[in-house]
Amino acid sequence: QVQLVESGGGLVQAGGSLRLSCVASGRTFSNYAMGWFRQAPGKEREFVAGITWSGRTTGYADSVKGRFTISRDNAKNTVYLQMNSLKPEDTAVYSCAARPDIGVIIRTTPGYQYWGQGTQVTVSS
Repeated sequence: QVQLVESGGGLVQAGGSLRLSCVASGRTFSNYAMGWFRQAPGKEREFVAGITWSGRTTGYADSVKGRFTISRDNAKNTVYLQMNSLKPEDTAVYSCAARPDIGVIIRTTPGYQYWGQGTQVTVSS
């Protein structure tokens, strides 16, 4: 089992920045690829960003490319999502997820085994 706890969400004005963190406990964190997903009210959960266990490979949704950066610190069992130039349409509950690493970025929800509870991000216009 892997337990995931997100933090760092909040209310920010459009154009601002937030950094989300996701701390993992349980099995060896470095064996797992990590992903960030988000779900806005009335919408399906969508992929935001992913990172392999080594951190060498990352992937992003087109809607956040160039604005968001995913990173990880395996020594701290933590994955981060730096979000810059935030827009009102980025408002959602952001969740991190984990899956055994296979060397590629998985962008689908069913592809991940473990999920955190989520943290709310609200961007005001």
